[in-house]
Amino acid sequence: MATQQIIFAGFGGQGILSMGKFLAYAGMDSNMEVSWLPSYGPEMRGGTANCSVVLSDQPVGSPIVTRPDTIVVMNRPSLDKFEDLVAPGGLIILDSDLVDRMPERKDVKVIALPAQSEAQNIGSKKIANMVLLGALVKETGIVTMDEITASLKSHGKEKFFESNKKALSVGEKY
Repeated sequence: MATQQIIFAGFGGQGILSMGKFLAYAGMDSNMEVSWLPSYGPEMRGGTANCSVVLSDQPVGSPIVTRPDTIVVMNRPSLDKFEDLVAPGGLIILDSDLVDRMPERKDVKVIALPAQSEAQNIGSKKIANMVLLGALVKETGIVTMDEITASLKSHGKEKFFESNKKALSVGEKY
């Protein structure tokens, strides 16, 4: 598997840190070496939030991600900030309902999906983050869908499990 470095970014309150945490738990539960490093502004909800996740079959030397393989962004400022950092051949996943421009890079793969709309169709825009996480897991194969679902089940809130699971599978289809 080698090493995957991912940055999740958006506004506070969008579930940015949760996306990273569930992926990190899935990696840990799959016996990978894992790092999860949250970062958010003092505003919290409505301010900027991002987290870095490193999953590897080798010990993780540093939790700091400076050249991510993948970014998952839920707002325009995050795309503006992190687009240039993505490694050539990397991946950018974005919520096209909230990000009003496409990436300018031609040396990366882009998956733009209307996560807010898809989440609303399931029942709540609050699970848009899980739609994006499903797309990430499917595209990278970093963990399996069963592993990420198990992570949600064991580390998430039970009352949200079924809707989160549906959101993951919608994202997986993209």
